[in-house]
Amino acid sequence: MTDRDSGFLSLAKTESATLNLLVLVSLAGWIFLAWAALDMANPLAMLMMPMTSAWSAANVIAVFIMWSLMMMAMMLPSAAPMILLVANLNRKKGTKLHTLSFTGAYLVIWFFFSTAAVFVQWMLQHNGLMSAKMVSSSALLSGILLITVGVLQFSPLKSACLKHCRSPIGFLMTDWRKGTKGAWVMGFRHGAYCLGCCYALMLLLFVGGVMNLAWVAALTLAVAVEKIFPQGERVAQFLGGGLILAGLLKIVLN
Repeated sequence: MTDRDSGFLSLAKTESATLNLLVLVSLAGWIFLAWAALDMANPLAMLMMPMTSAWSAANVIAVFIMWSLMMMAMMLPSAAPMILLVANLNRKKGTKLHTLSFTGAYLVIWFFFSTAAVFVQWMLQHNGLMSAKMVSSSALLSGILLITVGVLQFSPLKSACLKHCRSPIGFLMTDWRKGTKGAWVMGFRHGAYCLGCCYALMLLLFVGGVMNLAWVAALTLAVAVEKIFPQGERVAQFLGGGLILAGLLKIVLN
């Protein structure tokens, strides 16, 4: 076997191992969500779906865990191209720790978002705008959220962050950092771009249902199409137009 053949084999093994790990972690999140949605009578599942806004500490922790695992399951698939590219570059430098650092920092961003989502969920429930099934109980609120998210699809922030998310090589050319700490900084910055690109779409979970697996899957697909597929920017704008129309219809017809 030549050195070139050996290099290709090593690259294939590295990318395969990284991809397999990403799939397993994301799949674990989806399995957890499916279990919680299908076994709502389970004590842990009930903690994640408090009946009133009088949450206990256990409720807060359970809801945070639910949101964190959901974000992990939803966002890792669309982040895979970037993480695989980082793994490839780190393979050449002979370390895997940098890839773990990058991925960990990326997920931390979404754990921060999960903290905010827990507060928003409690606030909506406290004001009678959200049912115990974690879905908006107000047609007006749902319509406003749909319109707001639709408008944000056309915002400069969305456009700029989506551009970074759609160009892993471009991001690494401008934001490359050395070492484990540098990988953490890169992961944190990429996660911030991803958050700026997708946070509004995540708010739609309150419209279709936080534990509605079909709705969660649809949003996951929308994020992946925007970030990975050709013409993702146009898809984002087309989706924005559809959301605005849906929001107007929701308000007018209810």
